[in-house]
Amino acid sequence: MSVSANTTGTKVVKTTVLLIGALLLFAPFLFQDTRALEVAARICIFIVLVASYDLLIGYTGIVSFAHIMFFGFGAYGGAIALKQMGPGWDAVVVGALAGVAVSLVVAVAIGLLSLRVKAIFFAMITLAAASVALVLASQLSNFTGGEDGITYRAPSIFKTATKLMVDDDGKVMRIFGVKMNGKLAAYYFVFITSFVLFFAMVRLVGSPLGTVLKAIRENEARAEAIGYRVVSYRTFVFCIAALVASLSGTIYAIWLKYTGPDTVLSFSIMIDILLMVVIGGMGTMWGAVIGAVLMVIAQYYLRDLMGVAAEATANLPLLPHLLDPDRWLFWLGIIFILLVYFFPKGIAGTIMAKGEKS
Repeated sequence: MSVSANTTGTKVVKTTVLLIGALLLFAPFLFQDTRALEVAARICIFIVLVASYDLLIGYTGIVSFAHIMFFGFGAYGGAIALKQMGPGWDAVVVGALAGVAVSLVVAVAIGLLSLRVKAIFFAMITLAAASVALVLASQLSNFTGGEDGITYRAPSIFKTATKLMVDDDGKVMRIFGVKMNGKLAAYYFVFITSFVLFFAMVRLVGSPLGTVLKAIRENEARAEAIGYRVVSYRTFVFCIAALVASLSGTIYAIWLKYTGPDTVLSFSIMIDILLMVVIGGMGTMWGAVIGAVLMVIAQYYLRDLMGVAAEATANLPLLPHLLDPDRWLFWLGIIFILLVYFFPKGIAGTIMAKGEKS
């Protein structure tokens, strides 16, 4: 019995996402070097961050450059609390709540004051707000550590020396060669919290609210005419996205044990988030997973791959120079152009769209 085209395209995307989820779930056992675990944790966090941004730009048509600001609020909230109160769960909770509170207040203010204006003006307002947040984080050194940032300790269960499981001799036990220690606990904290937040957003866009958001994106005037208060819905979604971004920032701060302007408020991170949404596919939510995986892996491993390729082609003219690892950004740009050309709706969006037509 044939499967409907729409279902087939969706199944391909969902199967890919499930495979990625399985790889992330077992990442500590499949990829046992420290760098690979760092990449896996970063992917988990950026999946949530990108999905929350897709909630804005993909489902509601809101173009905001302030999303990284909310991520920074959450990260700095957790960092300052852990620095001042010590490495306890009470500090984590207080920091997360503080980051969420600041994010919601700022999101409501921006939403109510700015969402009535045209898209380009709203984008400029959010860009200005994000720039102000970056400047304040750099200058308020008594609270934020300034340009140097803040270093602190995470809860004791996440310390590498912490023994989760020990044998009869008191040594840390290994399962498939992996130590059952605090580093493993920290990774699964990141994975589980990221999964919960992502699942909540998937449920949100699949609810009647998600249908209203799509209607607003497709035809704002018609949505307003049939009785939906567009500004209220947009403000609500803006706040939800800010809340999720803030929580993901707190999770990142706990994992990294360092928070600074360059790691949580840099405009280059905002560009990365936008690229991940475009690569994965706007308005699909599943695309956030694909886009985050491809972008993070490219950022960490493209240089290494180019180094190997340059060595392999050392005897050929010109090619080793083009494949010099220092030119990795050039090739990343080429890859991005090709992806946009062959997948105009993003990878997930294009696969699902082609499924509908076949």
